[in-house]
Amino acid sequence: MNRRHFIQTLSALAAAPALASEKAWKLNYMLASSMYGNLPLAEILPEVKKTGAAGIELWPMKHGTQREELDQIGVEKFAAMLKSHDISFGGSTRYDLGPFKLTDEIKVVKQLGGNFIVTGGAGDWKDISSDQLKSNVKQFVEKMKPHAALAAENGIVIAIENHINNLIDTPDSLRWLADDIRAIPGIGIALAPYHLPQESALLVDLIKHMDAKMTLFYAWEHGLGCMKAMPKEEELQQMPGRGKLDWKPLLSALKEINFTGPTEIFMHPTPRGIPILPTAAETTAEIIRAKQYLDSLI
Repeated sequence: MNRRHFIQTLSALAAAPALASEKAWKLNYMLASSMYGNLPLAEILPEVKKTGAAGIELWPMKHGTQREELDQIGVEKFAAMLKSHDISFGGSTRYDLGPFKLTDEIKVVKQLGGNFIVTGGAGDWKDISSDQLKSNVKQFVEKMKPHAALAAENGIVIAIENHINNLIDTPDSLRWLADDIRAIPGIGIALAPYHLPQESALLVDLIKHMDAKMTLFYAWEHGLGCMKAMPKEEELQQMPGRGKLDWKPLLSALKEINFTGPTEIFMHPTPRGIPILPTAAETTAEIIRAKQYLDSLI
């Protein structure tokens, strides 16, 4: 081996770990049970791996019935079902409980090996000044500290989702929340682009601002909304690759902050409680299509 070839070989070997690291980042998909409406767990669990997800998150009524079904069949039976399909349990969405009544839910999620609970914020938000909203976010975080501490003790993160008609709704409220929880374990953010202005630059800025406090990411755009009945092809514009949102900058931002938490391909059907498409197979196929679209952009 001549000297030039030797140096080139050393350079290639030195660069290999960096190249491997570049290729290693990917989205880690989680399946939201509500995508299948009120279908039973026995029909949904076989679909999880088909969608490219490693685990499932359970939703309660009115979006699904799977969280109630867990209570009916019990933790042990559900754990056995998960094991039989070789999938994990991520956590649950509990807007119905709110952020201050999650003690029992934390126990259940821990028993099943999950690590997050999604819920909303709490506090006055309507017809108040920006300064007052900022103060209310800070007060909310103070009230959350004992609940976050309990969650952290059990290996759980309470993920506060940005949502319309909620304390955590606007871009500013999200930034303030991220700042106020920066040093608090057991509390994070579930980022839903659907509920925000559909501006890629703004969403990128929010992703970077949240950084390590982002617990869960919804691959969900606004499209034509989800608050009224419309033709299915229009309703499906909430799904990545069907609406107008430019996803590539968002994915680049997720990669930049090395986001490895769960990503849920998501939408809401109208009425709530039905699968996004008439059958489980069609629903799975649509989630796969969205996954392939997102993966093609990485």
